[in-house]
Amino acid sequence: MASTAEKRSAFRGLHDSGFFLLPNAWDAGSAVRLATLGFKAIASTSAGAAWAAGKQDGELGLEATLDHLRLLVASTHLPVNADFENGFADRPEDVARTVALAVETGVAGLSIEDWSGTALYETDHAVERIAAARSAIDAVDPTVMLVGRNENFRVPDLSVGASIARAVAYAQAGADCLFVPFILDHGAVAELVAAVAPKPVNVVVHEYDAAIRVFAELGVRRCSVGGSLARRTWAAFDAAAQSLRRYDPGDGS
Repeated sequence: MASTAEKRSAFRGLHDSGFFLLPNAWDAGSAVRLATLGFKAIASTSAGAAWAAGKQDGELGLEATLDHLRLLVASTHLPVNADFENGFADRPEDVARTVALAVETGVAGLSIEDWSGTALYETDHAVERIAAARSAIDAVDPTVMLVGRNENFRVPDLSVGASIARAVAYAQAGADCLFVPFILDHGAVAELVAAVAPKPVNVVVHEYDAAIRVFAELGVRRCSVGGSLARRTWAAFDAAAQSLRRYDPGDGS
């Protein structure tokens, strides 16, 4: 098993050039399978982790999330990027505290969102939160990557330009990688990549086809899948279970 330092170094190296896929695992079994299939790194998914625990996305608290990250890190030799939601805190000083706890789990990277759970943080406040996360990481291990994430899809009238401006501000505040989940238009993606260069950009994909290669051509460094892999797995489970249930002789329905 690779050491924590080796995982973090390898993960940072993946962002230096080229392109890689970053599938999201939701338990030890999915992490092991993804490693066996040859992926170079994995990410967690707050939605997938919640579903595996019998909850809805957003219902896992800080301690449960930290335990989940420890499980993923221990289950595979691959670097793990943590979906750390909004850091489970609003104030920058509290974000710093929780981020330090996340770093101690052994993750190679973590994302911090600008969504409070009910609203988008004001830009200045969101930037302060990213800066606090950066300082907390640097105090423990500066090789851990910080992903600045703008939850653009939560605010339907938020313009692409405003999202890109936030990404630029997060990059300037210390984010190593930028992520705006639903900027998918190729022109907008190219604009985002250019705006934050040379820092890398993550794009989330839900369709698993050759279109992914276009993002690589646009200069995107990595593509994650969010909760879609977990969602597809649970959909297959539901379909199989429903087929099984049809043959239950004790079911009067």
